[in-house]
Amino acid sequence: MRTTTFDNSVASPARSTPFAIKNLLKWGALSLVSLALLYIVWGLYLAGEPLFGVVVLALMVGIVTIFSQKKFYTIRFVFPAIAAIGLFIVLPVLYTSYIGFTNFGARNLLSFERVTNQFLGAVSLDKSTERPFQILPDTNGYKIILIEENTALISEPTPLDGTPAKLLMSVAPLPETSALAMRETIKLRAALAQITLILPDRTELKPSSLRTFAAQQPQYQLQPDGTLLNTIDATTLTPDQSQGFYIDESGETVSPGWRVNVGVDNFKRILFSDGIREPMVQIFIWTVVFATLSMVFTFSLGLLLASILQWPHLRFRGFYRIMLILPYAVPAFISILVFRGLFNQNFGEINLILEALFGIKPQWFTDATLTRSLTLIVNTWLGYPYMMLLGMGYLQSVPQDHYKAAALEGAGPIRSFFSITLPHILPPFVPLLIANFAFNFNNVVLILLLTRGLPDIIGTQIPAGQTDILGSFTYRMSFSDSGQNFGMAGAISTLIFIIVAIIAYVNFRAMRAYAQKKGVAQ
Repeated sequence: MRTTTFDNSVASPARSTPFAIKNLLKWGALSLVSLALLYIVWGLYLAGEPLFGVVVLALMVGIVTIFSQKKFYTIRFVFPAIAAIGLFIVLPVLYTSYIGFTNFGARNLLSFERVTNQFLGAVSLDKSTERPFQILPDTNGYKIILIEENTALISEPTPLDGTPAKLLMSVAPLPETSALAMRETIKLRAALAQITLILPDRTELKPSSLRTFAAQQPQYQLQPDGTLLNTIDATTLTPDQSQGFYIDESGETVSPGWRVNVGVDNFKRILFSDGIREPMVQIFIWTVVFATLSMVFTFSLGLLLASILQWPHLRFRGFYRIMLILPYAVPAFISILVFRGLFNQNFGEINLILEALFGIKPQWFTDATLTRSLTLIVNTWLGYPYMMLLGMGYLQSVPQDHYKAAALEGAGPIRSFFSITLPHILPPFVPLLIANFAFNFNNVVLILLLTRGLPDIIGTQIPAGQTDILGSFTYRMSFSDSGQNFGMAGAISTLIFIIVAIIAYVNFRAMRAYAQKKGVAQ
């Protein structure tokens, strides 16, 4: 019996060639991605954002580690989702919470070093030396002239190309050459900022405006103990790292300040300051009520319409479905602005009709109860089509035999709905209702476009409105108020996150217990 042997020495290199090319392409792609991310990391570091640089660096390490090792092959498929959750959910939540433990705000935007440099860069002008100037064209560039009655001080020629220069001034008769017009002088203002004029008595003048030069001196000098000495009135500014401000001799803070950690001070103000706690409690209660009623109204109306549209004897069902889905097809912000116009107190169609029929003109945007009612009406209009679509789908899964058995026992439509329909469709609705509650708990767009949080709550230390929910309240505090307080807004956002998580968990448990009580398998 003959045995045949095969020599793989020739075929092996041919088979390994595609593998080598594939391996080369993989490492080349990883190298390019790594270089690109390292470039971003370096840019973030230079921009003064080391935290985000570390995040991008961690992302790069994760990509290289997972896509270069075979043992992490299965993780590659879920890594993009994990990275997206980390970058766009976890990181913003953590950063917002971190801001809540600082004094970050409109008065505390900079770092301590930048604030100090800003004070040291401030100058004081000696008004007695302020003199108007003109610019004369010259064959070697330009000359700067300071006019004094019948004589003038003229500088040596300069190109005015932005290069710092100190120019000696000399006495000369008034020149006959026409000076540059103001619009031409404005074009040279950046170069003029680099010019220093030295008078015959050795006084140095620098630009003080577009028309004048004047002697300047630093307003503050840094002392060995870290304080700043005011050269004008000999007072001092002392840095206070606990507040993030320089403090003058009277004990008052001097803006700008810098960002420092303040611990739980923002949370204490929210919980214990009457001017903040009372409107916060009122806004929190309204937020919960708004989210709960919005969930109940949209679910009830949507399910009612879905049940009606499922009636087999209803004519023109297709037409009704299309018409009832239209509010869901129109962008929400357009519908909100349309409703705002319809309910306008002076010129809106709703009030014109009510006044013509009943002689009344409701104050939709100034009466707190009416404004809140309007908000719920508009939100129900925007939300019911989604619930109706889901309801029409879930109603198809209810066994028809149950309805027949209930009819034989004499059950009416209402009893059949609460005994058969609702227990069957509620379990799949539970996560959607929880999501609806969480969405409306933070439905900032509706509040800002429809009511802007108005009418205001009287007697508060912070901007707060009767229709504000926690999200819009935080937004106004962060971006709409003249005294923007990002630290306080971060603390409130952290509390909102915790509250929403707790309420959603409680709702989930309660609805699940209700479904189990009805004997429906999860």
